[in-house]
Amino acid sequence: MIIRTYRPDDLETLRDLTVEGFDGVSIDQNMEKRFGLINGRDWRWRKARHVDDDAAANPDGLFIAEQDGQIVGYVSTRLDREAGIGLIPNMVVAAGHRGQGLGRLLIAYALDYFRSQGLNYAKIETLDQNAIGQHLYPASGFVEVARQIHYVMDLGGEPK
Repeated sequence: MIIRTYRPDDLETLRDLTVEGFDGVSIDQNMEKRFGLINGRDWRWRKARHVDDDAAANPDGLFIAEQDGQIVGYVSTRLDREAGIGLIPNMVVAAGHRGQGLGRLLIAYALDYFRSQGLNYAKIETLDQNAIGQHLYPASGFVEVARQIHYVMDLGGEPK
């Protein structure tokens, strides 16, 4: 297993991994269950675009886990140097590689990166429905500081 920095030719695989990894734990998927397709696109299309944003925002902080030449996970990061805070917006481990410590390794890699950038704190978020995240993040040293509720409204229809 190696962890390396992102290359632009990784993007399509990262999109596929993102869709696989966030199935069942995506705000966009929850929206689709409630409202159906939005603007003719499904949740997978919207969620896959998140990794595009991550790659554009901080390609040097997008780390790829690779085994035998195959991408098996990744972690993306954002830096707020002025505030001294690093953010992990997305992290995915391929289904066949879960439960083997790769998530912890990717988090540790991101935290080391934040430290190397002179940051003082790291943030990560998860949904209430993401049991893996709710276990993994505290086990990796994160402490819960708040809960948030996401609301969505169909602007073309009557309030439901």
